[in-house]
Amino acid sequence: MPETITRKETPVTSKPATSNMSVFAPAIGWLIPGAGHLIQKRWIRGLLLMGSVVIMFVLGLLMQGRVYRPNGGDILDILGFVGDIGAGGLYIVTRALDAGHGIVAHATADYGTKYIIVAGLLNFISVADAYHIAIGKKS
Repeated sequence: MPETITRKETPVTSKPATSNMSVFAPAIGWLIPGAGHLIQKRWIRGLLLMGSVVIMFVLGLLMQGRVYRPNGGDILDILGFVGDIGAGGLYIVTRALDAGHGIVAHATADYGTKYIIVAGLLNFISVADAYHIAIGKKS
């Protein structure tokens, strides 16, 4: 009678390989709005996102909107800062040029402040989308 050799099979757990694109696309997409899609050859989506974020941010500044600075004060100031920082490079350049000191004394300045915040929040969504494309979860 031939002997049968049985091997004990150990389950192989493999971690999904993290590609460089899954790290690089969101990072560059945060710094330059829409660029996370452009480097993945999603031209139309990248240009639409870039145009939307940049136009909203610039319109907000032109309406004398306020750019929030980091502080530990009022919760609404903290949330405004989180929204603003989402614009990435636009926020950095605005702070470097010392712009966005608008005093919200009239309605257009208030709308401008909201435009700046929404531009940053839209860029956060864009970064998440670029990441999902990079990992293959979305086509």
